[in-house]
Amino acid sequence: MSTQQHGAQGTAVVTGASSGLGKVYADRLAQRGYDLILVARRGDKLESVAAALRSAHGVKVSTVVADLGAAADLERVAASIAADDSITLLVNNAGTSTLAPVAQTSKAQLDGMNDVNVDALVRLSHAVLPGFLQRDRGTLINIGSVLGSFVIPGSSIYSGTKAYVQLFTQGLQGEVAETKVKVQLVLPAATATEIWEISGVPLSKLDQNVVMAAENCVDAALAGLDMGELITMPSVEDGQLLAAFEAARAALAGGTQNGKPASRYQIK
Repeated sequence: MSTQQHGAQGTAVVTGASSGLGKVYADRLAQRGYDLILVARRGDKLESVAAALRSAHGVKVSTVVADLGAAADLERVAASIAADDSITLLVNNAGTSTLAPVAQTSKAQLDGMNDVNVDALVRLSHAVLPGFLQRDRGTLINIGSVLGSFVIPGSSIYSGTKAYVQLFTQGLQGEVAETKVKVQLVLPAATATEIWEISGVPLSKLDQNVVMAAENCVDAALAGLDMGELITMPSVEDGQLLAAFEAARAALAGGTQNGKPASRYQIK
């Protein structure tokens, strides 16, 4: 990839960019002056999005048709973005979901969630971080889910993948804390995207009062990024809830630092 002429902000890579949150991120980042590399499986939809962005914002937009759940495609994308030092931002948005009991989930569905939600996100983060750190500049945005913090029957696998994203991203934040590299974890709740149809639970089945528009979710997430938030939960009004949750988790971690069994487990 050429690194000679690019947008004032550099180049942003957005995965899962043909629809939903990824499509909105692409639009908002183009508005901010980023050139774009858009990654998704559906080439026709991807090129349609790209053409609209070129016309509307006058930025350079390239497309990469790839299934990030396929190892060869993932490695092709990872190698390409690792070699491109114009990239200053990566949005790991691509994801898939099946909401069903584990025993009723096919191996293909299980593999899909692990391959896309976990392996692809980790591999692409791994691809850009060395360059970001070398240049002491760059932003990584990982899209998790509120279901990474709790689980309901039927979300066991999906929640597991998003819990991985959550802890992985928080670990990265500690690793880059003394640098100018930014790492943001975004935790949406129910959002109006195609993932619900894929999951097996149609969007129409949800209480529409709790469903956020994709545009509102991304705008809130980018506002959180601008504010310097490490974790952004677009739908949570009381920010102290997250602070209390993190404090309780830290206290619990501290409580584990004891070489003896808790007294309630000791035989009388």
